[in-house]
Amino acid sequence: MSEQILLEMNHIRKEFPGVLALKDVSLQLRAGEVHALLGENGAGKSTLIKILGGIYSKDSGDIVIDGKSVSINSVLDAQKLGISVIHQELVLVPHMSVAENIYLGREPMKGARFVDFRKMQEDAQKLLDSFELDIRSETEVSDLTIAQQQIVEIIKALSFNAKILVMDEPTSSLSEKDVDFLFDNIRKLKKAQVGIIYISHRMSELKQIADKITVIRDGEYIGTRNSEEATTDELIAMMVGRKLTNYYTRTFGNPSEKVLEVKDLSSGKLLKDISFHLFSGEILGFAGLVGAGRSEVMRCIFGVDPYESGQILLSGSAVTINNPEEAMRKGIALVPESRKKEALFLAQSVKYNITIKSLGEFIHGIHVNNAREMEITKKYVDTMEIKTPSYQQTVGNLSGGNQQKVVIGRWLATKPRILILDEPTRGVDVGAKAEIYSIMNELVKEGVAIIMISSELPEVINMSDRVVVMSNGRITGCLSREGLTQEKIMYYATQFATT
Repeated sequence: MSEQILLEMNHIRKEFPGVLALKDVSLQLRAGEVHALLGENGAGKSTLIKILGGIYSKDSGDIVIDGKSVSINSVLDAQKLGISVIHQELVLVPHMSVAENIYLGREPMKGARFVDFRKMQEDAQKLLDSFELDIRSETEVSDLTIAQQQIVEIIKALSFNAKILVMDEPTSSLSEKDVDFLFDNIRKLKKAQVGIIYISHRMSELKQIADKITVIRDGEYIGTRNSEEATTDELIAMMVGRKLTNYYTRTFGNPSEKVLEVKDLSSGKLLKDISFHLFSGEILGFAGLVGAGRSEVMRCIFGVDPYESGQILLSGSAVTINNPEEAMRKGIALVPESRKKEALFLAQSVKYNITIKSLGEFIHGIHVNNAREMEITKKYVDTMEIKTPSYQQTVGNLSGGNQQKVVIGRWLATKPRILILDEPTRGVDVGAKAEIYSIMNELVKEGVAIIMISSELPEVINMSDRVVVMSNGRITGCLSREGLTQEKIMYYATQFATT
C-alpha cells in the first residue's frame, strides 16, 4: 500500500423524501489499499457507493480524486474517472461469451458496421491471462463457476482502466475454496496499486483482506480503524451502537419427537440416497460446499422439484408432496436462498408480502376481513422487529436485513411445524443476524423444527443441535453438537469433492 491518496469523500450528505440517508460521511482510499466499509443494513453504505458510482448525486460534500475535486453526475462520469462498482448481484449476460461481456456496448469494430470478434477475443484473453486464469475468452459465461464470474466482473471493471474498484458482498455466494481464489486475485490488484472499497458482513474476512475499516451507522461516519488492530467486538459495537452480549442465542433441549424422516431420496444426477431425520424443537444444520446439493434436497421436500426414488415421512407416515401448496398444507415452510429472485414481491408492500401465503386467514369467498389482515401484518412486523415507516412501504425499499425478516415473517404466518431456512442471514448485518438467531431460538422452544442451510460455519456450529454434511449430492456425515468444529465439518464436506 502506497501513501498516494486516490479518493477522498468528505462530509457527504444525501436526503431522500422523508429519509436522511447520509448525514456526514467521510472516506479516504489509498492506492493499493483494501478499505472495508461496514454498517448495518440501512446504514447508508449503498447510498454512499451509488454517489461514488454516479447513480445518485450528493446534496453536499466534496469528492476528491488524485487531489482534484470532481463532479460525478452519471455512471459514465464515474467510469471516466477510473471508478467501477461490482454489485452484489452479478450483471453478466449468461448466454454471451466472456469476451462479449467484458466489452459489451464498446465492442471493437471493423469499419462502421461490423464487430471485430477476433480482436475482442484476443484483447479479452490478454486480460484473462494477466490474472493467470484458466478461462478462454470465447467461453459462455453460464459455463463458469460463480467465483470465475466474479473475476470476469473484476476484469470487465479493470478494462475501463479502473483505479478505484468497489466490491459489494463479493463472497456472499462463494465456497471457502472460491473465496481463497478471489482473495488471491484481490492481492494481485493491490500490487497493481488499485484501490478497493470492500463491503462485507462477514467479519471473519476482514482480517484476511482489509487494510482499514470504516464504520457508518444511521447515515453518519463513526470511525476508521486499522484492520490488524480492530477487534470484532469493537467493530460490532461501532456498527450497532451497543455491545452485543448474546450474538448467538440458543437454548439447547432434548428433542425427542421425530417430525420428519427422509429415506433414500434420489433425484437426477446430483442427489443420491439422502437419508436423515428431524426432531420437533431442534435446529438441524446442513453444511457443505457450494453445489453439494443442500438446496436441492429441500426443494424436493417442499415439492418444488420432483424426486425419482425414496420416501418422505411426516410424524411416521409416508407422504407424497407434489407442489409447495401441498407442503404448506402439511405444515412445511421454505425460506429460499435468494429472497429477491424467489421470495419477495419487490414492488408490493410489506403488508402484501407478509400475508400473501396466509390469505385463507382473512379472505372468505368474496369477503376480505381487512382488520384480520392488519392484525396478521402487525403481529409479524412486531415479532420480527421489521424496521419500516409503514405497512404500506414498498418492500423493495427496505434494507436487506428487513427484507429477509419480511420473508421469514410471511412463512411464520402460515404456522409451520417444519421451517426450512436456506442461508437465512446471507447479506444481513450483525444486528439483524442476532435478531434472526433469537427468533429461531424462540421458535424451537415452542416446538417448531428448523432445518438451516448455511455456508457460514460459525453460524452452523453455534446454532445447530446436529449437523448434516453433504458433498457432491450425498450425505457424508451427521455430527452431534459435542466436539463440533470447522475442521471436522470441512473434512466431511470434501469427502467426495473430486469423485
